[in-house]
Amino acid sequence: MITGVHAVIYANEPDAVRAFFRDVLGLASIDAGGTWPIFALPPAELGIHPTDGADGTELFLLCDDIEVALAELRAKGIQATGPVRDLAWGSLVELEVTESFHLGMYQPKHLSPHHPE
Repeated sequence: MITGVHAVIYANEPDAVRAFFRDVLGLASIDAGGTWPIFALPPAELGIHPTDGADGTELFLLCDDIEVALAELRAKGIQATGPVRDLAWGSLVELEVTESFHLGMYQPKHLSPHHPE
Protein backbone atom coordinates (compact mmCIF):
# COMPACT_ATOMS: atom_id res chain seq x y z
CA MET A 1 0.00 0.00 0.00
CA ILE A 2 2.68 2.56 1.02
CA THR A 3 5.73 2.66 -1.25
CA GLY A 4 7.79 5.32 0.51
CA VAL A 5 7.79 8.62 2.34
CA HIS A 6 8.08 12.07 0.75
CA ALA A 7 9.56 14.65 3.10
CA VAL A 8 9.48 18.39 2.45
CA ILE A 9 11.93 20.97 3.80
CA TYR A 10 10.92 24.62 3.77
CA ALA A 11 13.99 26.85 3.71
CA ASN A 12 14.73 30.57 3.40
CA GLU A 13 17.74 29.66 1.25
CA PRO A 14 16.44 26.71 -0.79
CA ASP A 15 19.32 26.73 -3.30
CA ALA A 16 21.90 26.44 -0.50
CA VAL A 17 19.95 23.66 1.22
CA ARG A 18 19.56 21.84 -2.11
CA ALA A 19 23.33 22.19 -2.65
CA PHE A 20 23.93 20.60 0.76
CA PHE A 21 21.89 17.53 -0.16
CA ARG A 22 23.34 17.38 -3.69
CA ASP A 23 27.00 18.37 -3.23
CA VAL A 24 27.78 17.61 0.41
CA LEU A 25 25.70 14.48 0.96
CA GLY A 26 25.91 13.39 -2.68
CA LEU A 27 22.25 12.39 -2.94
CA ALA A 28 20.94 11.58 -6.39
CA SER A 29 17.99 13.60 -7.63
CA ILE A 30 15.62 14.02 -10.52
CA ASP A 31 14.21 17.26 -11.91
CA ALA A 32 10.52 17.25 -11.02
CA GLY A 33 10.01 20.16 -13.39
CA GLY A 34 10.93 23.81 -13.18
CA THR A 35 14.37 22.90 -11.79
CA TRP A 36 12.78 21.49 -8.61
CA PRO A 37 14.99 18.57 -7.59
CA ILE A 38 13.50 15.61 -5.76
CA PHE A 39 16.25 13.80 -3.84
CA ALA A 40 16.55 10.07 -3.32
CA LEU A 41 16.91 9.27 0.37
CA PRO A 42 18.55 6.34 2.09
CA PRO A 43 16.35 3.94 4.08
CA ALA A 44 14.19 5.73 6.61
CA GLU A 45 12.58 4.93 9.92
CA LEU A 46 9.74 6.63 11.76
CA GLY A 47 9.29 7.14 15.49
CA ILE A 48 6.04 8.38 16.99
CA HIS A 49 6.49 10.26 20.29
CA PRO A 50 3.88 11.65 22.69
CA THR A 51 3.62 15.40 23.18
CA ASP A 52 1.91 17.74 25.60
CA GLY A 53 2.12 20.54 23.03
CA ALA A 54 1.22 20.87 19.37
CA ASP A 55 1.72 17.98 16.97
CA GLY A 56 4.81 18.33 14.80
CA THR A 57 7.52 16.65 12.76
CA GLU A 58 11.31 16.54 12.84
CA LEU A 59 13.89 15.28 10.36
CA PHE A 60 17.24 13.80 11.39
CA LEU A 61 20.10 12.33 9.39
CA LEU A 62 21.27 8.94 10.70
CA CYS A 63 24.85 7.71 10.71
CA ASP A 64 26.80 4.67 11.92
CA ASP A 65 29.69 6.66 13.44
CA ILE A 66 28.95 10.26 14.36
CA GLU A 67 32.58 11.32 14.76
CA VAL A 68 33.54 9.97 11.32
CA ALA A 69 30.44 11.51 9.69
CA LEU A 70 31.07 14.85 11.40
CA ALA A 71 34.72 14.88 10.26
CA GLU A 72 33.63 14.19 6.66
CA LEU A 73 31.04 16.98 6.81
CA ARG A 74 33.54 19.44 8.32
CA ALA A 75 35.95 18.63 5.47
CA LYS A 76 33.14 19.74 3.12
CA GLY A 77 32.54 23.00 4.99
CA ILE A 78 29.63 22.00 7.22
CA GLN A 79 30.00 22.89 10.89
CA ALA A 80 28.18 21.72 13.99
CA THR A 81 26.39 24.31 16.12
CA GLY A 82 27.75 22.70 19.29
CA PRO A 83 29.33 19.52 20.62
CA VAL A 84 28.03 15.99 20.12
CA ARG A 85 25.60 15.22 22.94
CA ASP A 86 25.39 11.73 24.39
CA LEU A 87 21.70 10.99 25.03
CA ALA A 88 19.90 7.83 26.14
CA TRP A 89 18.79 7.06 22.58
CA GLY A 90 21.92 8.13 20.67
CA SER A 91 24.70 10.62 20.04
CA LEU A 92 23.25 13.83 18.59
CA VAL A 93 24.73 16.87 16.90
CA GLU A 94 23.11 19.81 15.12
CA LEU A 95 24.53 20.77 11.72
CA GLU A 96 24.48 24.31 10.35
CA VAL A 97 23.51 23.86 6.71
CA THR A 98 22.85 27.59 6.29
CA GLU A 99 22.64 30.38 8.84
CA SER A 100 18.89 29.84 9.15
CA PHE A 101 18.64 26.08 8.46
CA HIS A 102 19.98 23.58 10.97
CA LEU A 103 19.58 19.81 10.77
CA GLY A 104 20.07 17.17 13.43
CA MET A 105 22.26 14.12 12.84
CA TYR A 106 22.54 11.20 15.21
CA GLN A 107 24.12 7.83 15.74
CA PRO A 108 21.35 5.72 17.25
CA LYS A 109 21.82 3.43 20.23
CA HIS A 110 18.52 1.72 19.44
CA LEU A 111 18.05 -1.07 16.92
CA SER A 112 16.87 -0.04 13.49
CA PRO A 113 14.29 -1.82 11.37
CA HIS A 114 16.95 -1.76 8.62
CA HIS A 115 19.70 -3.11 10.92
CA PRO A 116 17.88 -5.14 13.61
CA GLU A 117 21.08 -6.67 15.01
